[in-house]
Amino acid sequence: MKYPELNISFLMKGCLALCLSVAMVSCQMPQQQAKSMVTTADATQLLTEGAINVSSKPVNGVPVIEIDEQTQFQQIDGFGYTLTGGSAFHLNNMSAAARTKVLNELFGTGEGSIGVSYVRLSVGASDLDEKPFSYNDLVEGEVDPELEHFSLDYDRRHLIPVLKEVLTINPDIKIMGSPWSPPKWMKDNNDTRGGSLLPEYYNAYANYLVKYVQGMSAEGITIDALTVQNEPLHPGNNPSLLMLAEDQAAFVKNHLGPAFENASLQTKIIIYDHNADRPDYPITILNDPEAKKYIDGSAFHLYGGEIEALSEVHEAHPDKNLYFTEQWVGAPGNFPENLQWHTRELIIGATRNWCKTVLEWNLAADPEQNPHTDRGGCDRCLGAITIDGDKVIRNPAYYIIAHASKYVRPGAIRVGSNEVGGLPNVAFKAPNGDLVTIVLNDTDKEQGFAISLGDGNIKTALKAGAVGTYVFPAE
Repeated sequence: MKYPELNISFLMKGCLALCLSVAMVSCQMPQQQAKSMVTTADATQLLTEGAINVSSKPVNGVPVIEIDEQTQFQQIDGFGYTLTGGSAFHLNNMSAAARTKVLNELFGTGEGSIGVSYVRLSVGASDLDEKPFSYNDLVEGEVDPELEHFSLDYDRRHLIPVLKEVLTINPDIKIMGSPWSPPKWMKDNNDTRGGSLLPEYYNAYANYLVKYVQGMSAEGITIDALTVQNEPLHPGNNPSLLMLAEDQAAFVKNHLGPAFENASLQTKIIIYDHNADRPDYPITILNDPEAKKYIDGSAFHLYGGEIEALSEVHEAHPDKNLYFTEQWVGAPGNFPENLQWHTRELIIGATRNWCKTVLEWNLAADPEQNPHTDRGGCDRCLGAITIDGDKVIRNPAYYIIAHASKYVRPGAIRVGSNEVGGLPNVAFKAPNGDLVTIVLNDTDKEQGFAISLGDGNIKTALKAGAVGTYVFPAE
């Protein structure tokens, strides 16, 4: 059989076309992208998500935030709010459908949710309950050192049902308890407001806190951590308690620590829970080795002092943890100022100063900032959300926490990042390997910048006062 002559020209053209086709397919392969989530000071963008191409080209002409994932600091437990009794009251009074929707938005991790991963509760009443109460309130003149009348019934009305619904959405959420006051019969002034714990009731009060942890456990609610006393140097709230450092040390080492140990409780004991202007308070307690052995760490607020003071406590006792547990937004709120200050000082500042949590005070209130107690209850504490019937309004703290909680999941590790003038930032390696960087434009004009990670970088810009969360996906 005679074969036709090969057409070399045709074959060459075909090979060239094939090569060009392969090259075009190669060029059209998707470029690696980083996620972005931006909130602007003028609220025209609110957790607005987008994508930015990752480039391997050198960055010129803008400040560069360098991420160093090999330099690692503390592990993150979570970001969230205090679920006050008042917050639970408003949530529990919503229709079932509306409540489920907002709880999924807050505590879920899917599309449209912000992934709140940590909540703080008051042990008994806080000042954002309708009235002060404890779990062992008695007729005037009676005492109950054996705690025969201890009961969580008040919390069963609103708080416990809401918590159980939250746990169906996020069974792994961490929960911290904080007492505002012991039962008043244990105090030297026999009042919910102020006064000090009588030494003869130190043991009874330690057992009271054991019963609280055990009682919540019986309801299916694990108390991961307990602070010994909310704001122990502020006895002017209602309820409240004055507890000096030497008294807290004695209570922990001789009563609370042994009581938790004898009951085989795994709940962490956390001291102080007050402002950054007194780092000497937790350091004094931790300097006592008999108290220190029972203590997981120290908790802070920032109504006084500087956030950098927290690192003094870390440097004095680097084997103990730090937690940021409370900061309020004053009603009616100032969105640009609140977004900028809280992001700089707490989301970035507290975590750069070793905190495992950042919690805002108070999850929810109504349009009049109710309920609150008399004689010192906060009448201007703006919730992260305002609940009006089934209507929900999202306030500054909602967006502030969301910029961390959505992508910096529990178990994330803070990693190294350089400090850049006008662009406060913090970086984390998430449990799934993603690298998350939170950046604030802390200037009065738009600022371009780049984030660099090894061979890759993104180049972007933020408007004045804006916050951005940037996620480099794991390879």
